[in-house]
Amino acid sequence: MSVTDAAIEAIKQMIVDGELRPGDRLPREPDLAERLGLSRNSLREAVRALSLIHVLDVKQGDGTYVTSLEPALLMDAMSFVVDFHRDDTVLQFLEARRILEPAATAMAAANMSQEDIGGLATLIDSLGDKPTVEQLVANDLEFHRRIAAGSGNQVLSSLVESVSGRTQRARTWRGITQEAAVERTLAEHRAIQQALAAGQPDVARAWATVHIAGVEQWIRQTLVEN
Repeated sequence: MSVTDAAIEAIKQMIVDGELRPGDRLPREPDLAERLGLSRNSLREAVRALSLIHVLDVKQGDGTYVTSLEPALLMDAMSFVVDFHRDDTVLQFLEARRILEPAATAMAAANMSQEDIGGLATLIDSLGDKPTVEQLVANDLEFHRRIAAGSGNQVLSSLVESVSGRTQRARTWRGITQEAAVERTLAEHRAIQQALAAGQPDVARAWATVHIAGVEQWIRQTLVEN
């Protein structure tokens, strides 16, 4: 373990042990460095690394604070890593979606308010009769974002949003090249929304699985043909 890694681990342990809580200010740099037996340079590197993953917030002229440590904030660091995926890994993201999103959709059937579920129908209707593929994909991303948020689980919601956004290009390409893809997407969205409105978690889960599996199957077939 490098000196910087040791510094990161020491600060992490202070947070895990409850010595530092969300919103707390870290001790002065010289005091903390002395206490941990580290050089100030190593401590600065550790603080910089932890700020990149939103564990710490460095406020110039004020000090360094522990962030809120909310799941959505911490999971944002995962989005940064996921951005490095290659086109040949898109199937893996779709497989992850097929596991995560149906579970989130089933939970949303129990937790979303009728007002929010009605908002999904309004969102679908806002596309009109002949949306462009770009409009459909943007609407699709928002549709799934709302449902994931409606699950009531911030960790699951953040995971879904991170993974879902990385399949956007595949969905756009499918909409352009596959016959009736737009109509099929809208029909499946309506089926999911109706299952949520009826409070049917198993039906909502099933439609979400079918919806995501359709894109996944198209990608698999396309890779075979090419």
